[in-house]
Amino acid sequence: MFNSFNLAELHLPPNLAELRQEVRDFIAEELKAGSFRRNPDGWDCWDEDFSRKVASRGWIGMTWPKQYGGQERTALERFVVSEELLMAGAPIRAHWLADRQFGPLLLAHGTEAQKQNYLPRIVAGEIFFCVGLSEPDSGSDLASIRTRAEKVEGGWRIEGRKVWTSYAHRAQMLTLFARTSPRTETGRHGGVSQLLVDLRNTPGLTVRPIYNLAGEHDFNELVFDGAMLPDDALIGTVDNGWAQISGELAHERSGPERWSNTYGVILSLLEEISPDPTRVQAEALGRLVSHIWTLHRMSFAIAGMLERGKTPDVEAALVKDLGNGFDQEVPAVARKVLSESMRAASPRRDELEAMLARAIYYAPSYTIRGGTKEILRGIVAKGLGLR
Repeated sequence: MFNSFNLAELHLPPNLAELRQEVRDFIAEELKAGSFRRNPDGWDCWDEDFSRKVASRGWIGMTWPKQYGGQERTALERFVVSEELLMAGAPIRAHWLADRQFGPLLLAHGTEAQKQNYLPRIVAGEIFFCVGLSEPDSGSDLASIRTRAEKVEGGWRIEGRKVWTSYAHRAQMLTLFARTSPRTETGRHGGVSQLLVDLRNTPGLTVRPIYNLAGEHDFNELVFDGAMLPDDALIGTVDNGWAQISGELAHERSGPERWSNTYGVILSLLEEISPDPTRVQAEALGRLVSHIWTLHRMSFAIAGMLERGKTPDVEAALVKDLGNGFDQEVPAVARKVLSESMRAASPRRDELEAMLARAIYYAPSYTIRGGTKEILRGIVAKGLGLR
């Protein structure tokens, strides 16, 4: 069935400009106080103290019901706050996953006890989550996962492995995607469920570091060897995990974090070539700036769809695919721009080269995280009736 594709222009409420300025003032105060500085890691930096500062402003769980600690604000307001923090390179990684997708997952499918237990603590910046999806032989093909959750007396026994689990060595909780029924009996997308895992108090679970190309430890391998989870670890209903995670991925794939990973490189480049760029430099940077503005408008439109209660799977997949390509394009363009610059070494030039080096190291990963480009383009093609 053809899926109508819609990224309509939004009429922006006047309060968004005021909120954006409020966030910018907060960022300026924190920079002046020295609580953070823009560095090559950008926003992807784990800082629990800073997350609690964001929480104190009411900027975690902004759209959630007040009964769980939320502010009942709009998806557009959340977008504005998120975009400003991301673009400033603020260290918000600690609370990011819980705020972006786990909270909405619980609100849609969790029990009342789960909501009461976790949501207020997320809003307060007291508890942090990660997500267990990919496996050694699965990657973005989540339907092929083999980690098993077997119902036994007193709970669930887990056997299997997860890889590329970001910050599992620092988070307290994991949302696990596991097979609960044989694939042959339920179809390709059936027989999978989501469960809550206490990463610090679950015997039979081992967290092993995976060092990336840059020599940094953000990824992990999780090995479940007869790990036991309680009955109430189940999120939603048994074998309904695919439908649940589809809505979750719309939140994961559409936000400004999908095209802001290399924003610090762009800002440094603009400073480097000012005030007298060559024609090649001006054209290259102009192209990047126009692309990031277009991605901003597309991503903002998706926030509007979420506000209207829609699940923009196709639109989110498109934005993530374009964002991935953009984040990989930036370091290539930066190298071209710098090749025309004869400026001597300086602290500012050293900072730019450090940001560029990290962007080059991380560029291959952008077309893998949250779904490969083949998976994303397949979603778009199917949604547009092309397959």
